[in-house]
Amino acid sequence: MERHFYWVRLGDVPQWLVETPTRGSGEAFDEPWMFADGRVLEEPGRMKALIATPGKRREFVFSVIERAPIVSHAIANVFRALAPDDVQLFPVMVEGEADPFFVVNATKVIDCLDEARCREVHHDDEDDPSPGYEGEYRWIYGLRIDPTKTEGAQVFRLKKFKTAFIVSEDIKNALEGVGNLGVSFERVTGAPEPR
Repeated sequence: MERHFYWVRLGDVPQWLVETPTRGSGEAFDEPWMFADGRVLEEPGRMKALIATPGKRREFVFSVIERAPIVSHAIANVFRALAPDDVQLFPVMVEGEADPFFVVNATKVIDCLDEARCREVHHDDEDDPSPGYEGEYRWIYGLRIDPTKTEGAQVFRLKKFKTAFIVSEDIKNALEGVGNLGVSFERVTGAPEPR
C-alpha cells in the first residue's frame, strides 16, 4: 500500500501573521532561514516572535518571510509523538501569548522528487542562477514525490526544493485532529490532481 504525503502550505484562512523568530534580545539570527533549511541545528537559546499582522490565533502557522513553522504546544506534541527522529522543537515566545509556542525544524532533506509527474517545474535560471542555488528548483506546480524513496521519514524537506515542508498522512491526520490550523495540505503522492 502506497504511503501518502502532503505539502504543508500557508492556509487561505483568517489568521495572524507572525514574524520570523529572533533571539530573545530581538537580534536577528545570522541565518534567519535556518528553520527551513532541513538540517540539525544547535540549540538557538531563548527566542521570540513578534506579530506582523494581528488576526485570528492559529495552532500552526508559518512565519511571514522565512516560512519557519510555528506551532502551539498541542501541535508540538503531535510532532514529538509521531516524528521524534525527524524534527527539533525549539520554544519561542510569541508576542502577547502566555502559552508556549515552538518552532518545528525538519532535520531531514530527502531526494524523492518525481519531476516527471509534477505538473510544471521551474528550474533556477541555468544561465544566471542565484548564487548558492544552482541546480535547485525555483517553483513547482502539482508537486509529486516518490514515496518509496522517503526512507521511513514522517517529516522532511525536499532536496533542491527546501521550500516544501512535507508530512506523512499520519501526521496530517493528527494535526487536523488538533484543529484551528493556519495551514493547508496539498497531496504530493498518488495520481496527479486534475487541473
